[in-house]
Amino acid sequence: MLIDFFYALRAAKLPVSVKEFLALLEALHAGVVGPRSADAWSIDDLYYLARTVLVKDEKHFDKFDRAFGAYFKGVEQVVGDTRDIPEDWLRQMLEKHLSPEELAAIEKMGWDELMETLRKRLEEQQGRHEGGNKWIGTGGTSPFGHGGHNPQGIRIGGKSRNRTAVKVWEARNYRDYDDSQELGTRNIKVALRRLRKFARAGGDLELDLPDTIRATAANAGWLDLKMVPERRNNVKVLLLMDVGGTMDAHIARVEELFSAAKAEFKHLEFYYFHNCVYDFVWRNNKRRFAEKFETWDIIRKYNKDYKLVFVGDAMMSPFEILHIGGSVEYNNPEPGAEWLSRLTHAFPQHAWINPEPQAYWQYQESTSIIQRLMSQRMYPLTLKGLEEAMRLLSK
Repeated sequence: MLIDFFYALRAAKLPVSVKEFLALLEALHAGVVGPRSADAWSIDDLYYLARTVLVKDEKHFDKFDRAFGAYFKGVEQVVGDTRDIPEDWLRQMLEKHLSPEELAAIEKMGWDELMETLRKRLEEQQGRHEGGNKWIGTGGTSPFGHGGHNPQGIRIGGKSRNRTAVKVWEARNYRDYDDSQELGTRNIKVALRRLRKFARAGGDLELDLPDTIRATAANAGWLDLKMVPERRNNVKVLLLMDVGGTMDAHIARVEELFSAAKAEFKHLEFYYFHNCVYDFVWRNNKRRFAEKFETWDIIRKYNKDYKLVFVGDAMMSPFEILHIGGSVEYNNPEPGAEWLSRLTHAFPQHAWINPEPQAYWQYQESTSIIQRLMSQRMYPLTLKGLEEAMRLLSK
């Protein structure tokens, strides 16, 4: 059984070696987890042991999780939080379809009124509610809950449906972008290469192999080493990437961009944010609250030589950009607009790459706000858009 599991991991492009697989078998035979009888293994024990032995880099955890779950059928969740919540709270019994007249009749609350109303609902509500336009529940027109329709509400639990929530009351796990993603085309690399600048730097030397061969041949076979100054890539890139939420639809394209950037730029620093940059960013999505990097520290650490590139779809509530406490995940002490202004001031050479089709930008108020804050330096994630962005950053 486990031999096929090994091949399943290799098919998922996980760098698992035969030596590591044999180590897993030895650990199982030695009874590291549970009895030696295979029938008595706990699926959780097997998962943790296999991940510990076979996966050497945290960036592969997501690939491993998907491969493990796909192979051991019926395993939908092998790790993570489990909450003691009745299933009927999580099961959506009704998706209500509203007429245009009903949609127009739903009142659009302001930010302060929305938060105050939620506080009162939490104090008053005693049980589960489905449908309706007041209580926290599912399938209705209330601004609180999930699965219904409201132009500007707070999603509590459930999955995003209309993408109009201004705040989300749930813990979400994002996965890191995979920098080893294979590119289906060389176009992204070619576009990024427009930014590369090389310079001869004295002092550090490297072997000039063609000239050494010619000189050795001309010297009757006696070795004659020829050295030249090392060719260096002087471009420094600071990459800030939006992750989670509406960006899930663009994972494949952003991973291609990330892989190309890692391959093309020797001096590349990257961090993640969600929707808008606030007072901290992170490098590991599974530990985004435990291992935070203060945005002020980022500004102080990297000098003006760095080219600042944001990657995000700029789709969010305007509150997230313009208001204190507008973040969907926590009460940010300063608006996102303040941090975008500080970053663009600290790094004069900056651009925003947007994976959302450019034809849709005009319909998103948040996109227009971000464009204005970026001085219109927003470009689509297309070959032409990347070339224009790289040309701007090269000036």
